[in-house]
Amino acid sequence: MPEKPDGFGSFVPGDPRTREPWHVNQQTILRAGILGAIAVALFVTLIIRLWALQIISGNEYLRIAQDNQIRTVRLQAPRGSIIDDKGRVLVKNRLSHDVRVWYAELPSKGERPTRHDVLKELAKVLNVKPQRLYKKVDQRKNDPLNPVVVKADVNRWQSDYILERSDQFPGVEVATRYVRTYPQGWLAAQTLGSVGSATPQQIKADKTGSIRSGDLVGQSGIEAAFDKDLRGTPGLASQRIDSQGRPRSELVANPEPQPGDTVQLTLDADLQSVAQKALKNGIQIARNTCASCWNANGGAIVALDPNDGSVKALASYPSYSPAIYSGHVTNRKLERQGLLGAASGLAHNYPGLNRATMGLYPPGSTFKPITAIAAIQSGVLDPEANLHCTGKLIDHGLRFDNWDPNANSWINLPTALAMSCDTYFYQLGQRIWGLPPSYGEPIQSWAKNFGLGKHTGIEIGDYAGVVPTKKWQRHHYRAPFGRAEDRTWKPGDSINLSIGQKDLQVTPLQMARLYGGIATGKLVTPHLLASVQRDNIPIRLGISKAPKAIASGPDFNQKLDIIRQGLYMATHDPIGTSSAVFSSFPVPIAGKTGTAEKWSNQYKHNFNQAWWCGYGPTNQPKLVVCAVIENGGHGGTAAAPAALEVFQQFFGVKNTYTVPTQTD
Repeated sequence: MPEKPDGFGSFVPGDPRTREPWHVNQQTILRAGILGAIAVALFVTLIIRLWALQIISGNEYLRIAQDNQIRTVRLQAPRGSIIDDKGRVLVKNRLSHDVRVWYAELPSKGERPTRHDVLKELAKVLNVKPQRLYKKVDQRKNDPLNPVVVKADVNRWQSDYILERSDQFPGVEVATRYVRTYPQGWLAAQTLGSVGSATPQQIKADKTGSIRSGDLVGQSGIEAAFDKDLRGTPGLASQRIDSQGRPRSELVANPEPQPGDTVQLTLDADLQSVAQKALKNGIQIARNTCASCWNANGGAIVALDPNDGSVKALASYPSYSPAIYSGHVTNRKLERQGLLGAASGLAHNYPGLNRATMGLYPPGSTFKPITAIAAIQSGVLDPEANLHCTGKLIDHGLRFDNWDPNANSWINLPTALAMSCDTYFYQLGQRIWGLPPSYGEPIQSWAKNFGLGKHTGIEIGDYAGVVPTKKWQRHHYRAPFGRAEDRTWKPGDSINLSIGQKDLQVTPLQMARLYGGIATGKLVTPHLLASVQRDNIPIRLGISKAPKAIASGPDFNQKLDIIRQGLYMATHDPIGTSSAVFSSFPVPIAGKTGTAEKWSNQYKHNFNQAWWCGYGPTNQPKLVVCAVIENGGHGGTAAAPAALEVFQQFFGVKNTYTVPTQTD
């Protein structure tokens, strides 16, 4: 081993085990060259691949990336059916075909057929004006991700034509959806109601957040009252689209929409149908037998169970076809049936108004039982005592006429109800007005006890009406809407109120409820829901509120018996105002006619509203019927025969009767 240079030995002693320093040789150079070549090859390969991806296939991969966007579509759930008390279908669904245009999928410039050709041919197939179609499509050009419905509910020929020639209609799609259909035609149109796209107000008011823009929700009637049950649960579907919003795959639903539940009503379809026909018959009778009833043109009939409040029929005339709101809804169709604005409604006498729940009328003589109860309970009337029934009554220099100007007899309360003597009840109004202030307002108080002046609680909503009080009158007739002297409650106000006039306003439903109270002594809450069903199994029952006793004590029922006696005499005694209609009917019916004056702004004249309200059988009431014929004259002439038709259907019997002469 050679000696180390001077200067190193004294610091680092030699180690015989240490080899000589390593020197580069040919083998090392070869290995380094191989590794370098591999590294260069890898870099070259990577650069070539990146160049190929970005330069050669860049457009293709960009297109693929753009095609991988996902659209989520909300799937509307089929609404549940609506059925009557016997399971007969009133409302169900049918499939409708809508033609939609995807703006982004329409042909671009230079493509054949051109965009103009597609839309022109489409307008021809759909039988719409091309300009209107162009405008509708162009409005959506800034929203390529959503289609525009160019025509809803197209017929089978139109949908098949487009589907069979899809290559001629690029960007055009035929989509299906559920719309409502009505197997019973015009039956209970106002009560069943309609559906429509959710309004911004409805979306905002929805606390659950389940309603979205474009959802179909109930807008009126049963459809609105039980919308949560009927609507079901929407589903979601995904679809692959490109950056222009054009579909690149089929819709895949996850989860599937869940159909709504079935709503069973207390309505009897047969009874409802008869009630609607009876209204038209009553109107025709009024026109035929009453010279001043030439404009009898509307009315309502209510039939309900006085024991639990279940509504069996709610008829309102004039009416409309509920299918008008199904499928392709146009202003022209709505106007044709009087459903587009005030002018259209006036021209057709407001067919969209449910007169059974929202028609406000003075009740006339059908209100007299309330005056009688108020007089008995306040101590100003002995029901067995006789009062003089005359042709007129003079009070404070004012004349109040009886409907029968030749009346001249002493009668008790049952007879006064039977013959409907106005002057008998005028005297009760006088006596009640003369009571000390501590007695309050007996007529108004008992009217409210029987449900007037307040909502009935029915699910589809109703009007509360008006029971005029001293406080109400002071407020209502304040300047500039009335004279100062009109604000004071005077004797004439009580006299007019005693026969159901003055400013008293009621609905037919309220009066049916009132007569149910007379029949049973209890006030029910009218209701339409029998049950909510899922797969034909009830999941919720429409149990109404328990009937509420109108007054306590056995003596009250005895006093009601006197009223009931008068109502029975009215339908069976020769002097009864509707005995010609009901006396030969095999089921004992009790009830009261009414003739109520109501001012017509259209004709600037008072017209008589014809009323009849009653119940049967008298010993065990099962049905209350209340009928009103607008401008129909006397109640016994038009309203009583209409009510009889409903009783005939309910009890399954028929009889003939003679149309009575004009009576109150």
